[in-house]
Formats: sequence, structure tokens, C-alpha cells
Amino acid sequence: MKQLIAHTDGASRGNPGAAALGVIIKSGQGEVVKEISLCLGRLTNNQAEYRAVIAALEESGRQGATHLRINADSELVVKQLNGIYRVKNPGLAPLALRVKELEKRFEKVIYCHVPRERNREADALANRALDGK
Repeated sequence: MKQLIAHTDGASRGNPGAAALGVIIKSGQGEVVKEISLCLGRLTNNQAEYRAVIAALEESGRQGATHLRINADSELVVKQLNGIYRVKNPGLAPLALRVKELEKRFEKVIYCHVPRERNREADALANRALDGK
């Protein structure tokens, strides 16, 4: 079993507006495995949040993870991916479907909502991409 923990964040300046994602993936022992900081073009904040989750799933799969915990500060995205809320927005539906397809690569994926202050590293990576640094 290889377990990884990903913190994800999507940011949008305007809604929709210039968007980016930040992902930091750590081992179960807390060592950083991968950082992702990427501009996405013009998206809504929720689309950027979903794209961050997708990036975490794709990279964790490449890293050979079998179990993945995704921590995100988007309560909407976490509740939708946990089946508590339905995905009604047509702009989010294909992204949610992509997440569910990627989940199949893993034995277990857990989505956890974390407060923004516990997601600072992913937030910083998203903002770094938006700032062009």
C-alpha cells in the first residue's frame, strides 16, 4: 500500500477570471513528493478547484499511490465529491465525471474539507502561478 496526502487549491481572480491551481503531495510521513503550480486560463473558482483535484489524482496515480487523501478548502467540491451535494452546474459536471474516472485507479480516495488556514501551501502555489512567479 502506498498512501499519499494531497492538499489542493484552485484560485480565480474574477469569477470567471484568470485561474490557477496549486497542489502539494506528501508521503504518509510528511515528505513532499510533488508540487504543482499551474495557470489554467479563464475559469470559475469552482472549476479551478476541480482542476486542482484532477491534477492531484493524476499525479498521485503517476507516483504509484493506492490510497489517497485529498484535503481541499472548497466545501462545495468536497461535499459534491463525497455525494452530499449533487453536481448541478453544467460547467462542473464533466469535471466531476473526470474525478470519478480517475478515482478508479486507486483502492481508496478520501476527500476532506480543511479550513483555508490549513491549506496555505496549496493556496500559495496557486497564487504563485497567478502572479507569474
